[in-house]
Amino acid sequence: MPTDSGWTQKTSPFHRGERAAQEKSGVRDRLETLGRRAVRDFMPDQHRAFFADLPMIFVGHVDDAGWPWASVLYGGPGFITTPDSRSLTLTAQPLAGDPLNDALTPGRSLGFVGMGLSNRRRNRVNGHVAQVGDQGFEVSVDQSFGNCPQYIKTRDADLTHHARSAPVKETSDTLDDAARQMIRAAETFFVATATQPHAAGGGVHGADVSHRGGRRGFVKVERDTLTVPDFSGNNFFNTLGNMIENPRAGLLFIDYTTGDLLMVSGTTDIHWDPQEIAEFRGATRFWQLKVRRVLRLRAALPVTWTEQDGAPNIEKTGTWDEVAAALAARR
Repeated sequence: MPTDSGWTQKTSPFHRGERAAQEKSGVRDRLETLGRRAVRDFMPDQHRAFFADLPMIFVGHVDDAGWPWASVLYGGPGFITTPDSRSLTLTAQPLAGDPLNDALTPGRSLGFVGMGLSNRRRNRVNGHVAQVGDQGFEVSVDQSFGNCPQYIKTRDADLTHHARSAPVKETSDTLDDAARQMIRAAETFFVATATQPHAAGGGVHGADVSHRGGRRGFVKVERDTLTVPDFSGNNFFNTLGNMIENPRAGLLFIDYTTGDLLMVSGTTDIHWDPQEIAEFRGATRFWQLKVRRVLRLRAALPVTWTEQDGAPNIEKTGTWDEVAAALAARR
């Protein structure tokens, strides 16, 4: 059984794109040492217990055309089990209409982020599908690590009083006004990215998913282009590192009142030192996504949400309306 000794492989825990992003940000040497302590090729017991308590988990995956998508799986506490430190079993099926249905084939890469929405705990697992059954699927773990609890708004989720039904599915290649309004109102979203095995020299390749949070208005929408500030975090640069290697990404927005899911995928561009960041509180850079594909699943999550409080550091961040006002005042 593995000991909690960190990264045991000779190669770096970070692939080429992640290392490039760390280099651009001046943290490369420090992060290599930290990564070898914090990143593992197995799940420690603390993470295994954490996943077993989750009522849902967020999944990053890539469709047959190469587009990443972010999805959510739910089943109540206990639907995730860990037969051993390198295996994750999920007794759940994707929502009807979710692209994840087609991604559950042996060998397919998946990324997971589990979030304790009531306590802000957050842990990540990347791996690949080992086997698929009638009730769910098993994942072989390639990489596991914890994330800081920053920018997470707490919510309690109750799945006990809702029957599951097929959601209404809508697809498009552009955002409509309702989708733009939903994105502008968002305080949270999930972003799926992926890299390819050619990103040589270490790390784990394939799909990944991560959380982004801020105040309402932290995502700017201009027609079919989304602009997202990048706040200070653990500096692993898993998401931006993947974008360097492969600019495609998929975002998931949740309407916590209606249960609607809005999934978008498109191509990204990272802006490392733009003028606007000087006016955006808490941001160190930003990235943009040009929307190519849109999928909406109405009333998809049969969950009752009770909103709690926001993370204290969220209030130290800005919005694009504040940036516009500051720039206008300087003219």
